Amino acid sequence: MENPGTKLPIGVFDSGIGGISVLAEIIKALPCEEFVYFADTLHSPYGTKPEDVVRSLSIKVAEFLALMGIKSLVIACNTATSVAISEIRRKYPFPVIGMEPALKPAVGLGLIGKILVMATPLTLKSKKFNVQVQYYKHRAEIVPLPCEGLVEIIEHDHSGGREIREYLAQVFSPANTRDISAIVLGCTHYVLIKKEIADIVGSKVVIVDGNCGTARHLRTMLQNERLLNTALAEKLHVPLKAQVRFYVSGIEGDVMITKCKQLLQNDGIVCA
Repeated sequence: MENPGTKLPIGVFDSGIGGISVLAEIIKALPCEEFVYFADTLHSPYGTKPEDVVRSLSIKVAEFLALMGIKSLVIACNTATSVAISEIRRKYPFPVIGMEPALKPAVGLGLIGKILVMATPLTLKSKKFNVQVQYYKHRAEIVPLPCEGLVEIIEHDHSGGREIREYLAQVFSPANTRDISAIVLGCTHYVLIKKEIADIVGSKVVIVDGNCGTARHLRTMLQNERLLNTALAEKLHVPLKAQVRFYVSGIEGDVMITKCKQLLQNDGIVCA
């Protein structure tokens, strides 16, 4: 007998458009699923706020999505994951998947040189991240790079505009890029400007993010819980047609939803 929960949507949230980079990978991995995406732009960015504030905001968003009737929740934000995922998991019976800087795959490359971790100040200060650093410090030199203000810039211009290029040029001065083997994108917003980062640091530096790993982990969790929706095979076309409902907490909700849909379209996904 089919589990009735398979037909429920998957909830995904972030403080803004950054989580769309995660959602795109999830749609590719799970093309038969339906989704609810929440952008908490009213309170963006999360990465510069106190932990207790981000935890409270994240729990409220999780509550909103839970009331929508979801079968799983993806916290598509490294900062929210680091401070709120434990409490959210305690509150709800469905699988809750989070994000963390992809240090494991970066270290696993075995490259010679420093591993730079770009992230928000709160993510880099979190206990979760620093436990990771301690675990891997004997295998690689890990250098945190707080990127305060970058999320706000990407929210307004994710297409590699002048402000982003100037920010990156300042962050990746010759002194900062010397002896770097890999860069870990520890914020889902930064994935949206991966090309611009690559243009600055050069082709020899490997850029790593956790989006594909998160999508694979979600698929495994849903399989284990018998929650995969396999009844909509007609969605397996190119471009992918995804069923996504968008919700935004800010006043320019329509603008944000249009931007989210455009980002997915840029990745070969059309919202039906």
